[in-house]
Amino acid sequence: MTSLHDSEHDERERNEHEQLVLDKDGVRLTVEDAVATVTLTNPAKRNAQSPALWRALTEAGRSLPGSVRIVVLRGEGKSFSAGLDRQAFTPEGFDGEPSFLDMARGSDEDLDAVIAEYQDAFTWWRRSDIVSIAAVQGHAIGAGFQLALACDLRVVADDVQFAMRETSLGLVPDLTGTHPLVSLVGYARALEICATGRFVHADEAERIGLANLAVPAAELDSAVRDLGAALLAAPRSAVIETKALLQGVAGRSYEDQRVAERAAQARRLRDLAGLGD
Repeated sequence: MTSLHDSEHDERERNEHEQLVLDKDGVRLTVEDAVATVTLTNPAKRNAQSPALWRALTEAGRSLPGSVRIVVLRGEGKSFSAGLDRQAFTPEGFDGEPSFLDMARGSDEDLDAVIAEYQDAFTWWRRSDIVSIAAVQGHAIGAGFQLALACDLRVVADDVQFAMRETSLGLVPDLTGTHPLVSLVGYARALEICATGRFVHADEAERIGLANLAVPAAELDSAVRDLGAALLAAPRSAVIETKALLQGVAGRSYEDQRVAERAAQARRLRDLAGLGD
């Protein structure tokens, strides 16, 4: 049996091999070999989100070393992320940020640009050169739900509670969550989840495809590590090519996908034969 002393020693040893790349506005990025970890670091507020946090997430994506193959997203504390900080709904909003009222009074172009900037924090997780894994425990509500959906894969603890609450606030999910949600669970179920704002718990999340794996909360970190190790076992170039092939399915016909498969395999065969560009 592993003792507490052994666990603490292992944790210190892991930390010694980690490189701190970024730590600001509730976001910490560390890198250990081919694995980067992005951690939401405000557990006292259940990792509530703000424009400053979104900019830090965008910066984390831009700061990834080229050696990174796996990006793990996690939240400190009991909740992954309880969603948008309620301060956003006050008349004054966040210091130095446009309030919702200010945004609504702006031009269509200005409003579109502000939301597009916020979305940048949610888009880079699906880059073809990485595989992203969200490790989700406790509440993942609204923007928190959408951040988990931004990743390629989701491993959830048995206490997870997903909910899309935007509609109940008179808003819509606008942080890139609608496309992956429909892709994962289908239109009818996605509409029902969004329009009712109800909770989706671990067993249902795994059953309907929201989660790749549901595990006891105490096993969440180890399950993510095991998944990351399995993903690293395959050659990077093959994973990149496969991910791009799968990502293109929605926009291609069956015949077009056959053509894409042949082209991708030709590139792999030539690369393995030492004949690639």
